[in-house]
Amino acid sequence: MFHMLPDEVYEGLKQARQQSLKRNDRLCVHDGDKAHRILRLWDNGFALDAATAPRLRGRVEIYDGARHLYQCLVIDSEVDGTERVFEFKWVSTIPDRPPADFVRETDAPIALLPR
Repeated sequence: MFHMLPDEVYEGLKQARQQSLKRNDRLCVHDGDKAHRILRLWDNGFALDAATAPRLRGRVEIYDGARHLYQCLVIDSEVDGTERVFEFKWVSTIPDRPPADFVRETDAPIALLPR
């Protein structure tokens, strides 16, 4: 479909898409003290902007704003157009609450109210 458009229109659409991804997406990958905005995230990897993204290797953390989502081991990267694509060797989700040393009942009350 895009091969029928003039080159100027195609470039304008591509730039608008990149700007909307940067503006709306809160996902970012942390490599030590550095944070990089994630353009796309899927089951086997993620993509960063090729112009600003370094070649990441090893353990990285993925955040949604301030919320910690995943710990990942990144093994591969390649440039695909304007994106640097990374693949996961393993991904571990971060639980939203601390682990318990007892069995939580499914019908337990959330809070107890005094009489």
